[in-house]
Formats: sequence, structure tokens, C-alpha cells
Amino acid sequence: MTLLTDGSPNANPYRLPRDVRPDRYDIVIEPDLGAARFVGEVRIEATVHAPIDSVTLNAAELECSDAALSQGSTTSDAEISFDPETERMTLRPADGRQLEPGDLRISCTFAGELNDQLRGFYRSTFVDEAGETRTIATTQFESTNARRAFPCFDEPDLKAVFGVTMIVPADLMAVSCGEVVSSEILADGRRRDTFADTMQMSTYLMAFIVGDLEATEPIDVGGVPLRIVHVRGKSALTGFGLEAGAFALAWLVDYYGIPYPGTKVDLIAVPDFAFGAMENMGAITFRETLLLADPQKATTAELLRIVDVVAHELAHMWFGNLVTMDWWNGIWLKEAFATFMQVATTDAFRPEWKRWDEFSIERGAAFDVDALSTTRPIEYEVVSPADAEGMYDVLTYEKGAAVVRMLEQYLGPDRFAAGVQHYLERHSYANTTTTDLWDALETSSGEPVRSVMDGWIFTGGYPIVSVEPHPSGLTLSQHRFVYGTESEGLWSVPVMVRARLVDGSTAERRLLLTDTAATVDLGGGVEWAVVNAGGHGYYRVRYGTDLLAAVARQALEVLEPIERYGLVDDTYAAVVAGDASAAEFIGLVTDLGSETDLHVWQRMIGGLKGLHAIAEPDGRETLAVLIRDLATTALGVLGFEPQPGEPDLDRELRGVLFEAAGGRGRDELVRARARELFETAVDSRAAVEPNLAAAAVQVAAAAGDETDYERMLELYRSADTPQSELRYVQSLLLFEDPTLFKRTLELFAAEVRTQNAPYLLGAAMTHLDHGPMAWAFVRDRWDELTDRFPQNSISRMVGGIRGLHTRALAAEVEAFFSEHEVPQGALTVAQHLEKMWVNVRLREREGARIG
Repeated sequence: MTLLTDGSPNANPYRLPRDVRPDRYDIVIEPDLGAARFVGEVRIEATVHAPIDSVTLNAAELECSDAALSQGSTTSDAEISFDPETERMTLRPADGRQLEPGDLRISCTFAGELNDQLRGFYRSTFVDEAGETRTIATTQFESTNARRAFPCFDEPDLKAVFGVTMIVPADLMAVSCGEVVSSEILADGRRRDTFADTMQMSTYLMAFIVGDLEATEPIDVGGVPLRIVHVRGKSALTGFGLEAGAFALAWLVDYYGIPYPGTKVDLIAVPDFAFGAMENMGAITFRETLLLADPQKATTAELLRIVDVVAHELAHMWFGNLVTMDWWNGIWLKEAFATFMQVATTDAFRPEWKRWDEFSIERGAAFDVDALSTTRPIEYEVVSPADAEGMYDVLTYEKGAAVVRMLEQYLGPDRFAAGVQHYLERHSYANTTTTDLWDALETSSGEPVRSVMDGWIFTGGYPIVSVEPHPSGLTLSQHRFVYGTESEGLWSVPVMVRARLVDGSTAERRLLLTDTAATVDLGGGVEWAVVNAGGHGYYRVRYGTDLLAAVARQALEVLEPIERYGLVDDTYAAVVAGDASAAEFIGLVTDLGSETDLHVWQRMIGGLKGLHAIAEPDGRETLAVLIRDLATTALGVLGFEPQPGEPDLDRELRGVLFEAAGGRGRDELVRARARELFETAVDSRAAVEPNLAAAAVQVAAAAGDETDYERMLELYRSADTPQSELRYVQSLLLFEDPTLFKRTLELFAAEVRTQNAPYLLGAAMTHLDHGPMAWAFVRDRWDELTDRFPQNSISRMVGGIRGLHTRALAAEVEAFFSEHEVPQGALTVAQHLEKMWVNVRLREREGARIG
């Protein structure tokens, strides 16, 4: 069903009337972990803005009773009615009286189930040090799930103050957004904890957690106490997360120029969590693998991800929590900016990690989706809760962050930061739309930000800038880049150019390409040029034949690593789109065989693996040899063994090359060495550098037998860190024996946590040989899997179909999804299907030509 509205809240049946607005909630909640139930009472102080005969708010999957409406000294019992489709509850005075403008008090009791769907108020389990299974009750309210925990006005612009009281077993820890202000033992032996009031905020930012938890001693960060809360027994894994959190909080206060808007920060590791983390005000929840780690065992990428996610959620305390989007169509306002800020914060935390270069890889995922006809604008109309859930994708996060970064680089970091501060100060504790941000940035910069940025935000897709030589410099032209037929499109493209002229001088230009074509006067003809200099523009570049040859010949000398990354990435995208041949990409990669940068190597190897997957048997063997030769040669230069004091990224690169050589490259010497390293790491005879140890696990699995499988399965089940647990369960996907692969699929369906299993099943469909088996498993068990897994994870599981690239299988997949709807990810599934067909055509076009 497609629902069209005129844009006003009251025209949308999923939105609440605006004649009543909440001011304050007082919530008492009593979870029963053993029974997986909870009961509670909510009292809401609200303001009536026009005469009404009923009050409508949100409630879903709740049993509500004893409702009352009070004005002045008059209290009326309220009749309760529900609309399950729109998740709304209506309270009507039983005595038939009308509610007049002014203060209103709403109260009711409620009860519900601690569900297993990782949303609302739900249960999470873990096994303690004594081997006993323990239960935690925790929350996840974004986007529209607070209504599953207590009746409320569950929309982002209906902000209020929250006071929370929890009644819990005396031996358990309770956490909420405010600090505990009073605690007393009740007559029945339970404990009543009352928490400090929150600031005025949206319902989706509320949280309460109870379980067998403990907390680190708080760190003082500019007067704000920060600590990590975790299940008992994992305190040894908190040090790095605390360091990252303390740095990020202090750095963000300085960047924003505004004090932290809360009174404390709890970073809470939850065993079962559908997302990566959630920015609940002062009580931020995380997957364990994104907060708890042993730095002596974690890879550089795993540690970077922790810093990223901690910084992302803390960035939200201002951009999202203090200033909040008016409605869910503006999710990008907080998520894109928080993604931008996480990269900036991590770059400041460890400059040697070259975080902005790493972001190019993540931006590539957005490029990939945004080249489809089924892409969407960053911001578009949101009507229902399912529409809101569908916005949590790479277009909101990575594309949004990429266009923010492009704007920052075009305006200059200082002018950009001044505009952000102006925006936050002006709209503190309020709600905004996209135009409010543009207005603030225009004020700070004097640039026409709105006219430049509206095309990037409200139009799907992106341009490719074609470059040809001109007697005075360059001719640039733009059209929309798509996987398929060339398409029209026009953007205001901030272009940075760096060139060497034929007279030996160097020229740099900054311009805004607003027409389909323009000439860039550089003062003469060019020897070579790099368009998108600095690598931060959200567009692709296609050089004319002579210019491409000139820049490719000198890429290692004249291009920065991020620019070489762009050259490789743009060339591979051209192959997928049918604008270049696989041979052209292979030739470029071969020319860059002396590359030393991690991120460029990751893209080179990724492209070669992509071609390897669609090649015929002879072509696969040719590419396997090429991958093996390139990776082992580079390893020889870097050194097979880690060196004291070498850069973190060199250590990570060694792992990438080692995995490529021993995996797709099937190098027997590397495989033998991987087994030695695996045995050493497992038996703890000696420490193995984490990046190399992780790569050795992958290579050992790829070459492993049933004995190895059993060993890795046991290592998964007994892992002592969240990263090791994930590493070993992912390794089970790499075994080539089909019987073992089938066991892995069954394991994912029955045993693996539901926060991970859908993603792992999606990855299984990309297996080089067993992808069709994984698809058949998902197809045949569809009802079982979709009942077990969180609803918002289903479209992500379906993403694995992109790895299926035969025409017959693609037709079968398409027919299946014509009959099986994924309500919370319909557009995302359409994108997966389209990319699957893009890969089918790539295989048919290039598969037989490789070799």
C-alpha cells in the first residue's frame, strides 16, 4: 500500500494529533526477569492546546489499564481503545466531559513481555563465569519502539523531561539516563532506584537496563563522570573503551564549543543488540564487540571500530539529542553528521590510522547502492514506522557523511565548524529540518550552501565527472553515474583539481561545476591531472584515454594514497558499469604492484576478488596466480614478520596480504605458515601479532578439514573476547567442504545470537562455491528465520543475494521476493535484487574474457 499525504502530521494516520503535547513523564517500571515480563505505571504532565474530547498517544504490544485524565481538581477515569495498525491508544473521559486548553495529567498502568526481538524492552542473555545463563532486561527504542515499553507520545518533536524509577531485585544493577539519586530496599526485598530527571528530549532516547552488571570506576572528563557498564566478569576488557570514550568526549566538547548536555555518561555493553550502538542520553548501549576488547589480542581494524562507534554515539549527544530532527525523514541530519564526526574524532585520536583514507572504503558502499536505479535521496518522505526503519542504510550514514565531508572541505574546516556551532546553539533542546542546518552554514561561510547541497540531499544518485585535455587546461563534464545506460543528472559539484602543466609547473584550482560542462583554465596544456584532488568529493572521475595513461604511469609518485584509492575504485566501478573492461582494471592493479598503502591494497584485492568470483575456471586460476604473486611480492617487501615499532597500518596490511595470498591465492607456503601461527596462538605458547593471527585463522579455515572445523567451533564457543568470538564464528564460513558448510548454516539458524546470525547467513550467500547452497537454505527456512530474527535485520540478511550471479539463480531469487515481502526493508531488498542482476550482466560480459 502506498500512502500519500499532504505533509502535515494530522494528514498521516501514523502521526499523533498536535492538540496535546507532553511536558514530563514519571515512569515506574518493574521487570520480572524470570517470567520475562514487566509491569509499570506512567504519569504524563501535558498541555492541551485546543478543546478536545480524547487524547491519542502511542502504545504497542502493551496491556494498559486504570487510565485517568485530570485537569485542575477534576479527575475522570478514561476509556481505552487501541488501533494496532497505527500503534495508537486513545483515552476518552468516561464521563463524556471535554478537555479544555491548559494543563493535563495523564496516568495509566501497563504490562508487557520482555521480548526476544531486540526492540522495545527486551531480554538479553549471557553465561556467567559459573556456567549459569543469566538474563538482562534492556531497551532499544529508536525509531518507534518506546511505545512497546510504556504509553507515550512517541515522535521526535514531542520532547519532554523524563523521571524514571525502577523496582528490581536487590542483587542486580539498574541503569538509566540519569544518575541514581535515591535507592531503598522495599519490604519484599526488592530495591527501588530513582534516577535524576533527564533534559528535555525525545522518547527514542530514553533507556533503562537491569541485570547482573557491574561498572568501572568513573573517569572525570571535564566534570562529567564516564564509566563502562558490562556483565560481571569482563572488567579486564574495559580499558581501551574508557580511553576512547574519555578522548572523544573531551574532543567533541572542544569541537562543538558547547558543554556536554547531560550529567553523566554510561557506556553499556549488552550481549544481544540489534544495532551497533544506540545514543540513549547518558546511557549509551553497545554490542560487546564494539566496546569491550583486549588491545593485545584485537586487530587494528577492531580497535578502530571501537573508537569509531564510541565517538559516533557521543557525537549524538549534541547532534541528535540536544538538537533533534523534526521527523524521521530527517534521520540523516543526525546519523550522517555523527558518522562524519566519528571519522574526525578517530582521526584526531590516532592520526597514524589515516582514518579519512579508510572512510573512502565505506563511502564506496554508498557509491555502489547509489549507482542503482532503485537508489533513493538521502532525505525522502517517511510515513510509517516501517518507512523510518528503512532509512538506516549506507545512504543515510555513509553517503550523508560523504557529502558533509565534501562540503566541509569546500567551505574550509573552520568556517564549517563555526556553522555547526551556530546551528547547535540556536536550536538547543529543539527540533530542526535540513534547511536549518544550511541556514547556519550559510551564515558562517557566506557561501550558497543550500543551493549547492539540496541536489545532493533531495536527489538520488551522483555524478561522474569526465575529464579531457584542453589547450588551456581541462574540459570537465558531468552526467549521472549508473550501472547501466548513461543517465542525465546535474549537481553543483565542488571540484578540486591539481595538475602538472607541460611547462613543468603545478596548478591547483577549486571550482563549483554547476553546468553539464565547463573549461578549467590552468594556464596551459597539462601533462597529467588529478580531479577530485584530496579524494573527498562524492563523485567518480573518468579520465580520457591519454590522461588516464599519464596519471596511471606516475600514480605512485604524484598521487596521494587517497587519490590512488579513488583511481582504483573508479576504474573498478567502470568495469561493473560496462564502461571499462576487466583487463583495464587488471592492468592498472598490476602497474600498482609496488603500492605500499593499506587502503589502496584493500581496494585492489577487493576488485580482483570480485572478478575472480565471476570468472570461468581458467580465468579464476589466472586471477588466483595474480593475487598470489602480487600479495607475496608485497609481503616480501613489507616483511613476513612484524617488526618492533612498525606502524599499525603496516601490521594491518601484512594481515590483508597474508590472507589474500593464502586464501584466494592458495599459496602453499603461506598456508603452512598460517597453520603454524594458528597453532601457536591457540596453544598460547607465544603471542602472535593480532592482525597476523586473525589472517592466519582465515587462511587455516579456507584450507581446513573436519578436525580444524571442530577446533574452530570450540574456539568460538569458548572465546574470551567478543572479537575472538566473532572471528571464529566467521571463520566457519570459509571451509570448502560442503558438509561442513551445511553444518555452519544450521548453526547460524539455531545457536548463534540473533544479533549476528542474519548477517552471517547473508555472508554465506557470497561464498565462492557454496553461495547457492546458502540461498537454498534461506529460501527453504524463510518463515522460521524471519520469525526468529529481529525484523530490521531481514533486509540485511537478504543482502547476500548480491553474491549470486548466474541468470537462472537470479531469476529464481527475484520470483521468490515477488511473493515474500520484507516490510521494513522493501526498498533495500529492491536494491539488492538490482545489484544481483548487475553482477549477472558483469559475469556474462566479462567472465569468459578473464584469463
